[in-house]
Amino acid sequence: MGRVSQAQAEENRRRVVDTASRLFREQGTHVSVADLMKAAGLTHGAFYKQFASKEALVDEVTAHVFDEIARRNAAGLERHDGQRDAAQRALIDAYLSVEHRDNAADGCPVAALAIDVARGPEGREARRAYAEGVADFAAFLGPAEAVGGGEGGERVGAAEGGLARLCTLVGALVLSRGTQGSPLSEEILAAAHAALTEAG
Repeated sequence: MGRVSQAQAEENRRRVVDTASRLFREQGTHVSVADLMKAAGLTHGAFYKQFASKEALVDEVTAHVFDEIARRNAAGLERHDGQRDAAQRALIDAYLSVEHRDNAADGCPVAALAIDVARGPEGREARRAYAEGVADFAAFLGPAEAVGGGEGGERVGAAEGGLARLCTLVGALVLSRGTQGSPLSEEILAAAHAALTEAG
């Protein structure tokens, strides 16, 4: 009986983290615990059996969504038989799509969580996880020849184009969401796509 209870507790925790990862990206981390637990189909009181505080959940969710990005990028590389340029092009196509613009809940946490993380106190785990996730994402977007040499190679990849590409992607996504409903929104996505694909 105890084992089933522990398994259920772990399942409940996963459900809360998964639900929060979508709601935080869609609405921000100011979502109330009550609304979060309702969306997860659990009681408000169950939250504090799983997490010491809402801040602890924000920390865990931030790490979780960047792990998710890393898994997606690795899967994309595998789908393209290790061809980094092809995997990057597919990522750019998907990232700068209307579908991604319109689906913040399952979208990029770099764009979705930036303001909330920036407003949080320094020294928080969420900020560390965010910064590490941004660096890893930028490294993935770097030139193929600059990646693969261990930690140093990853840093070179991020410095030689990956950060600029990531800034273009995130900036375009944020602006396109902010101008949604105007023709400018899709023009922004198209302009960023052209800039990135024409640049290599």
